[in-house]
Amino acid sequence: MSHLKYWMWLSTRKGLAGVSMQRVLDHFGGPEQVYYAQGSELDALTWLQGHARASLRDKSMAGVDKILDRCDQLDIRVMTRQDAAYPRRLEAIAQPPLVLYAKGRWVALDDEVAIAMVGTRSCTPYGERVARKLAMELTHGGALVVSGMAQGIDAASVRGALMAGGSVVSVIAGGLDVIYPRFHRRLYEDVAAAGLLLSEYPPGTEHKAGHFPVRNRILSGLSLGVVVVESPRRGGALITASHALDQNRDVYAVPGAVDAPASEGTNRLIQEGAAKLVTCGEDILCEWRDRFPVKLGVQTPMDPQVVEERLQSLERTDPPESPPKSSPAQEKEIDNQESMEYIDWKECQKNLTDDEQVMLLALQEGAGGADHLVERTQRPARRVLAALTMLQLQGYVTQGKDKRFQATVKLKME
Repeated sequence: MSHLKYWMWLSTRKGLAGVSMQRVLDHFGGPEQVYYAQGSELDALTWLQGHARASLRDKSMAGVDKILDRCDQLDIRVMTRQDAAYPRRLEAIAQPPLVLYAKGRWVALDDEVAIAMVGTRSCTPYGERVARKLAMELTHGGALVVSGMAQGIDAASVRGALMAGGSVVSVIAGGLDVIYPRFHRRLYEDVAAAGLLLSEYPPGTEHKAGHFPVRNRILSGLSLGVVVVESPRRGGALITASHALDQNRDVYAVPGAVDAPASEGTNRLIQEGAAKLVTCGEDILCEWRDRFPVKLGVQTPMDPQVVEERLQSLERTDPPESPPKSSPAQEKEIDNQESMEYIDWKECQKNLTDDEQVMLLALQEGAGGADHLVERTQRPARRVLAALTMLQLQGYVTQGKDKRFQATVKLKME
């Protein structure tokens, strides 16, 4: 059996992610050894939740074969952490994805001046225009724009990069064959033709709310820096900025009006010294030109009239964006707390950072939003959001459609 199948099998185990996944790999030495582990070997993993151990006992490869068949049909490439093509930048982050699914023209990401562009879905016309212009300037200057595919700043950044005639990488929070939002089908096709679509989720996976903050660690991990174009005080873009800071990436932010709610997060990043203020692509490119002289050799700036004509062209041709209705899968609430599994707190602690421990203990008292948890734990908002993201990744916490977080386990303290 090929090594690829073992990696894919392990990546699809339920309840196993993040620190827990890495701990299982370290314990057995590799995915093949995990696959062949039986009985008492798996029972020894007392720190794992019961349903995760049960998932490891399921040795069927039917699901993996189905995924591979679907990938063949869709021309999707699969790579694992042991493959030469796997981005080394991701290897260096905490909890790198075991498997990546790719569609489009391959890009040697480790050789690129990759800059992630993120921001709110509910962007203003100002934010949308700045994102397009900034992406156009970065691409023209030799950088590679990395973004998601959500409506708002993500889509504006992707369109700006494509309008400059360059490549672009979009990291998706679901299967590469599941278009989200649905009206971005043409944008998906454009990226696949001119650049690269990436995801850690196999084909057929719906875009769930909990996938987006988890996906954000890949956006920042692939990049040398992250620019937040527009963000309110709380949001996924700030989670990405938090990941970037933890990963020792540079963070940039576009300023906005002091009374604009959509710019409150970006203005605060600048105010706190967590991000460098940027107003144009050159503000970012100049910081990397000495390190990448060939990629970023001094380019003739784009003619302002050409930039304006392209921006106006995008504004005329883009379809109006409206929030898509949530699917039943996205609206599904977590199981009743009475059916939650008890896990040993002492063993669980070994898998968690101090902040993650504090968040999980706080959520034992009941569900709460991010703001409530900041007040409850007296931890900085950036650390709260980062800890909640990692807890979701490991399966200890989920976020409901009301944006409140809730523990998926009960802690046995003795």
